[in-house]
Amino acid sequence: MKKFFIHIPAIALCTTFTLVSCNSSKNINTNLPIDISERPADEESQKYDQAQLDRIKASIESEVSGEKCTDASEWTFAPMGVKSCGGPQLYIAYPKKIENSILPRINEYTDKVRVFNEKYNIMSDCMVIMPPTSLKCVNGKVRLITADNNSQ
Repeated sequence: MKKFFIHIPAIALCTTFTLVSCNSSKNINTNLPIDISERPADEESQKYDQAQLDRIKASIESEVSGEKCTDASEWTFAPMGVKSCGGPQLYIAYPKKIENSILPRINEYTDKVRVFNEKYNIMSDCMVIMPPTSLKCVNGKVRLITADNNSQ
C-alpha cells in the first residue's frame, strides 16, 4: 500500500507537467502570416526602405506637379536619384520660386538612393540619362526637352 501512495504524487506531477506543456503550445501567435514573404516589412528591410524612397519621390513630384507652367523661363531642372553605376535616374523640372525648398529635398532623395543602392547592392541599366536642353510649357505643365527634341 505504501508503494501505491508514493507513485500517486509522481503520477500527479507528471500529469501536471504534461498538461502545462501541451497548454503552452496553444499560445502561438495566429496573427502572423504563414508564408514569410507575406510578413509585414520591418524597418530593416529593403521593401521598407524602397517604400520610404517612393514616398519622398512622390512628395517631390506632387509638389512640382501642383505648380502651373506659363513661362518656361521661370522654371529650371535638377538631376534626381542616382543609378548604381553613376549618373542620375532622371531630371525633374521645378519652378525657380520654390528652389530654396525643393532643391534640398531633391538632394536628400538622391543621397538616400545612393545609400540604398550601396546597402542592397542594387544593379541598374547604366544607361546615361542626358540632361534636358530646354524646358517648355504645354497646357500648363512643364516639359523637359532633350537634344533629340523628345519631351520627357
